[in-house]
Amino acid sequence: MVHVLSSRILLRPVDPDRSRAFYGEQLGLAVQREFGEGPERGTVYFLGGGFLEVSGRAEAPAPPGPRLWLQVEDAEAAHAELRAAGVEIVRPPVKEPWGLVEMWIADPDGTPIVLVEVPADHPLRYRPGI
Repeated sequence: MVHVLSSRILLRPVDPDRSRAFYGEQLGLAVQREFGEGPERGTVYFLGGGFLEVSGRAEAPAPPGPRLWLQVEDAEAAHAELRAAGVEIVRPPVKEPWGLVEMWIADPDGTPIVLVEVPADHPLRYRPGI
């Protein structure tokens, strides 16, 4: 069995500076480390239990593929904070039939990002005996 120590999502944005401004300034993700020089330098952000690396450059946005799923404590508070930071909200927070509260945004290249609140009474939080 492979013992995974950490994981990361790697994005190759069309405009690295624009993506760094989005993830670092508008979304407010903390920088774990940076490497290289110039506009195509790499920046690795903390994603809770994982990392998001923005490095290199792509000629065009990636075809449909990765989606980021970020759990937040309070979707309404995240909505207000992101709107104030100028982030375009694709869909405001909605309590889904399966009980999660989801809000949708996208990064500058259109990568879908779902911010999810897991309510206290949701089965994902249920831990028998704890």
